[in-house]
Amino acid sequence: MSNLHVELERFQVIAGKEEKAREWMEFLTTHLEELKKTLPAEKMYVEFIFEETIEGVMYLYWVSYQGMPSEGVVFSNNFIDKKHLEYWNECIDPFYPESILKTNVVMMQHTIRKKMK
Repeated sequence: MSNLHVELERFQVIAGKEEKAREWMEFLTTHLEELKKTLPAEKMYVEFIFEETIEGVMYLYWVSYQGMPSEGVVFSNNFIDKKHLEYWNECIDPFYPESILKTNVVMMQHTIRKKMK
């Protein structure tokens, strides 16, 4: 599965930006159909975002199944992607150390995997 990149990342939300982060998630949810149209350019097959609060600190987790090589969202001129990055820059703490969890096993049906080409 060398051309498939599976990842789980954790990002810390800047203190005081929790409501803005929730607004961001609502923006993505309300623009889901438009957002889905941007995924092929990134070879993004599946993407989930989760929220967790630990000891008063909010974290957002991204789970993604992405084809490689891919074009990053930062190169997109699409309104949805630009707005997504705006929220990102306002809400995600750039000083929080990168937290990418190690992928040990990817379990996927062959029929699904074949469609991810």
